[in-house]
Amino acid sequence: MFGLRSLRNRLAVVFGLIVLGAIGTIYLTVTPRLEERLRNQKVDRLLADARSNIQGPFGFAAQYDITHPKRPLPKRDVNAAAAGASAEVLVLHRLHDPDGLIGEMDSLPDSGLDADQVRPLALEAMRSHHPVSSTHPIAGSRYAVVAYPLIRQKDLVGVAVFAGTLDEVESNVTLIRRQILISGAIALVIALAAGYLVARALSQRVGRLEQAARKVAAGDFSNPIRADSDDELGQLAAAFDDMQNQLARLDRARKQFIASASHELRTPIFSLGGFLELLADEDLDEETRRQFLEQLRGQVDRMRKLATELLDLSRLESGALELRPEPTDLGDLAREVAAEFTPAAQRHDSVVVLDLDEEPLELDCDPERVAQVLRILLDNALVHTPAGTGVRVSADRRNGHVRLEVSDRGLGIKRQNMPHIFEPFFTSNEEAQGAGLGLAIARELAERMQGRLTVRSAPGSTTFSLVLPG
Repeated sequence: MFGLRSLRNRLAVVFGLIVLGAIGTIYLTVTPRLEERLRNQKVDRLLADARSNIQGPFGFAAQYDITHPKRPLPKRDVNAAAAGASAEVLVLHRLHDPDGLIGEMDSLPDSGLDADQVRPLALEAMRSHHPVSSTHPIAGSRYAVVAYPLIRQKDLVGVAVFAGTLDEVESNVTLIRRQILISGAIALVIALAAGYLVARALSQRVGRLEQAARKVAAGDFSNPIRADSDDELGQLAAAFDDMQNQLARLDRARKQFIASASHELRTPIFSLGGFLELLADEDLDEETRRQFLEQLRGQVDRMRKLATELLDLSRLESGALELRPEPTDLGDLAREVAAEFTPAAQRHDSVVVLDLDEEPLELDCDPERVAQVLRILLDNALVHTPAGTGVRVSADRRNGHVRLEVSDRGLGIKRQNMPHIFEPFFTSNEEAQGAGLGLAIARELAERMQGRLTVRSAPGSTTFSLVLPG
């Protein structure tokens, strides 16, 4: 049983059982039918030969009154009929027994065929006045037997029994069975060998996938799996290679995420430690102490924002964030969020301009998440644009979609940075005090709401667009 745990052995055994089943089916079902058909053909041929010879020599012999002992049936006619049918011929007549049959003449008297053995079949032919055929065991062998009634002037005067051995049929069937067994044995050996070789090739390919899976499970993504064919295993290898590449990208992203998060947290923590040491100085004047406290408050706010963003991003990636859609006027929502940024815009020497229709812009959505995306885009616009430039917020409905846009008149996004701006911890402005998580969170939120977040940028103009179905 231990050997059957191997895939190659199991497949080889399955191949062998299929071939063995086919051989058994042929041997047990086909050969008996073949034997029966050959016997029937022998009987039909004997019946045709009997009819031909009865209508020939026996047709002439029937003119004799075989019930009269002085005019018996000629021996030469019986022998001629036997030779024409390639069978033994036994003639039975009704002399002294109108209801029975008595043997009269046999073409082969010493063959072992006697009247008693074929009398039941001859009586059946006598009563029906029609030929009767069957197979019958005689002297240890099986014979094809035809009982043909002899009729003279509409009176039945006897029955001619034709008996031909079936030894040739049985020898042919025996030969066929032997050939089936020999050929089946050869086919079985070939099937087992071929099945084993095919199964070994398949198991080797599966084994390579298993080794690669174990390496991936151990965190080693350095060995790619190449599809070596277009069959199912080749497709599996290609899918596995794609999975490995995705896992490798996720692993690199995870490591980068941890490193970036550690860096972003380490900076404010070190700053807090340094300010606390400075505040412990008793000779520190009140003005300097107040400035240090303001900087401490800024670092704490930065850490609070980073922790909140990390939590939001983690919930989004794990699918734990639940949306609560409800009918929402996006125009009113945009006005409320823009009002929140009035103080920040004033400190930036800028103004937030609203370009909204007077008519309500109704949409079923999660207002809190839409407002969160809008806050991220407004904060990003104010942080990454020079002081004194304006920010515009617009909303409209186009082709069954609602579009919220935040545009600024800043320097624009460099072309090499465009593919990365939605990646976590990516910042295009080295002087910006942020962790680079805002746009990554905004895109994840847009996708969770079945929408999309896009960007268009050129020198002097950048526009982020939140498109939602509606």
